[in-house]
Amino acid sequence: MSITSPAYPLQLECTLAAPCAAVWRCWTEPELLCQWFCPKPWGVNHADIELFAGGRFFTHMVGPNGEQVPNAGVFLQVEPGRKLVFTDAFTSAWVPSGKAFMVGEITLADAPGGGTHYLARALHWSQADMQQHEAMGFHEGWAAATRQLETLAATL
Repeated sequence: MSITSPAYPLQLECTLAAPCAAVWRCWTEPELLCQWFCPKPWGVNHADIELFAGGRFFTHMVGPNGEQVPNAGVFLQVEPGRKLVFTDAFTSAWVPSGKAFMVGEITLADAPGGGTHYLARALHWSQADMQQHEAMGFHEGWAAATRQLETLAATL
C-alpha cells in the first residue's frame, strides 16, 4: 500500500478562503494550532511541533467536561508550505506507540483567487480503524476544525 493510494482513507477536500502561507502557519506554529485544531467545545491547551521527519507532533486535547487526551506522534514528511505527513505510530523519534491508529496527510496548494486548495486525509491500517474513526465523527469533526482553521488563517 502506498501513501498516495491507501486502502482505508477518510478525507476532507475543499478550498479555503485564506492564503496558503497562512494555512501553513496555522498547522506549524503551536500557538496558532491550539486555537483551531479541535472542534469546539473541545480545545488544545498545548502543542509541540518539530518540523522534520522524526520530529515531535504532540497535541494535548481537553474536553468540555475535563477530558484529557494527549496525542503523541511524529512527522513522517515535511515539505515546507505544501505538505505534512504525521502519525501516532511513534511516540517520539522512532519509538513505536502501543497501537497505531492513523497517518494524517495534509496537502496545500494555491487555489485561484488567492485561496488554498486543502486536502486532509486520515489513512488507517485497517477497515475497523477507519470505521471507528468515522463513527467518532471524522467528517463532522474535521469539517468543523477546518472551518475554524479557515477563520483563523484569514486573519493572519
